[in-house]
Amino acid sequence: MGNKPSSMRDLPESLARNTPGVGLSDTGPQIDMRRMRAYRLARVREQLVKHDCAGCLLYDPINIRYATGSRNMAVWTLHNAARYCFVATEGPVVLFDYHNTEHLSEHLETIDEIRPTTSWFFFSAGERLREKAESWAAEIADLVARHGGGNRRLAIDHCNPEGAAALRGHGIDVIDAQGPLEMARVIKSADEIACMNVSISVCEAGMARMREALKAGMTENQLWAILHQTNIEMGGEWIETRLLSSGGRTNPWFQECNDRIIRPGDLVAFDTDMIGPFGFCADISRTFFCGPGKPTAEQKRLYGLAWEQIHHDMALLKPGLGFRELSEKAWRIPNEFFANRYSVILHGIGLCDEYPKSPHLQDFEKSGYNGTFETGMTVCVESYIGAVGGNEGVKLEQQVLITENGVELLSTFPFEDDLLPG
Repeated sequence: MGNKPSSMRDLPESLARNTPGVGLSDTGPQIDMRRMRAYRLARVREQLVKHDCAGCLLYDPINIRYATGSRNMAVWTLHNAARYCFVATEGPVVLFDYHNTEHLSEHLETIDEIRPTTSWFFFSAGERLREKAESWAAEIADLVARHGGGNRRLAIDHCNPEGAAALRGHGIDVIDAQGPLEMARVIKSADEIACMNVSISVCEAGMARMREALKAGMTENQLWAILHQTNIEMGGEWIETRLLSSGGRTNPWFQECNDRIIRPGDLVAFDTDMIGPFGFCADISRTFFCGPGKPTAEQKRLYGLAWEQIHHDMALLKPGLGFRELSEKAWRIPNEFFANRYSVILHGIGLCDEYPKSPHLQDFEKSGYNGTFETGMTVCVESYIGAVGGNEGVKLEQQVLITENGVELLSTFPFEDDLLPG
């Protein structure tokens, strides 16, 4: 790493450096999956008690994964409502799984019963949608009646209007489940941190392969494919975006990779957004320089500012810090780069991007909300530096754990010596 400003401090990374293996071992520490599943389900039920609900009905595969540890066609069921799970606040967990896939989750101790789904989304039900929705609602209402102890409040994370109306017809009071589930997910157990570190280690292996393979003449798509291949071959699941760009396409940010040929002297910036092993997200951004040649003074200036921003903001993080307080104390983006600023200072991370988020102070009245950082939260600290009309931009991001003493690095991929100011 290049020379750091004296105000910056090294951050601990002991957890990252002691990532456990994932194979069977009788001699060392390992992740306890049953303990992790029990922890998560208990946190979901704590939220259901807090919100006075008889239970929740989950469609989002990430929420189902969190509450039960069950996985099945996650990306497909993100846009096809073919799988759902009922979690009673005091009672059973009933998984409704896709046709002939019930065997995939029968070994999980978190699930008491597996039933076939009643699918009522249009692709499945067509003109019979309302009929199917009514049949679905009757079965869900029966579960609420059996296990709710007279409570008729049901939290649901996704539900189209026909389903909500059918449930109300059975006397069910429907509330939003996404808030309670996000709050359940916000504090990570030691097993979850260990799983996240495995995912990050796979991500950083892919990044190292990308760094080694980067050369003038390859396309952005070819470089991006290396991360995908590494993720899949090492047990990961999917990548949520296509955020890799080079040269002039690095400014403004959020341009998806394409078949542009990377040229000598280009900056190449990317954001991994990778769902890796165990379903955990590794969300890390780096900007590389493509040789031959040396970075320009302007490229180093952009990179140095982005590096300064994320390190300034990481140094602020500690338990008890308010979300607005962070916005007030955060690194001030120079005026020339403010219009192209990244949308947040940081965001939570777990099985995906999640609560909380902290916007810049100028955006707080529009999109901010109150809250406090706590020990056990994992967050990603962001920076994008690129001027309107500028030739290039730099994207950097670190994934960290908030501890009693500040933050600990979970992402450890090195920054670019040649791009850091001397």
